Amino acid sequence: MSSKKGLAVSLDIKLFEIGDDFVKLRMPVNERLHQVHGIMHGGASCVLVETAGSIASGLCIDPDEVYVVGSQIHVNHLRPVKNAMLVAVAKVVHLGRQKHVWDISVYGEASSDKLICKGELTCAVVSANEYDR
Repeated sequence: MSSKKGLAVSLDIKLFEIGDDFVKLRMPVNERLHQVHGIMHGGASCVLVETAGSIASGLCIDPDEVYVVGSQIHVNHLRPVKNAMLVAVAKVVHLGRQKHVWDISVYGEASSDKLICKGELTCAVVSANEYDR
């Protein structure tokens, strides 16, 4: 990621692989991301899902012409996590002129067959001169 500040940086989310039809990010989970019951807060997985889809969308545009922002997110939390390295895999569902839709699966890195959460992110594609950034 190019930014040196922001929520994704605070959560130590890192891009580690870009493929022809996917991006992969990692996020460590430990007590700093826990909710009161000692498991990962659902908001942390939402940030991971949105970051993965937003980065993927950003790779599909000309940043001089447009930019992308998350406009809708849906996340199903399937398994609790206490301490783990999570991997988010974002794959494209739709790349349109005004919207991008991404399917994001989040797994525990140590056991890649265990789905932790499943998300979908819609990004709005906005003209670079439409709003002040």
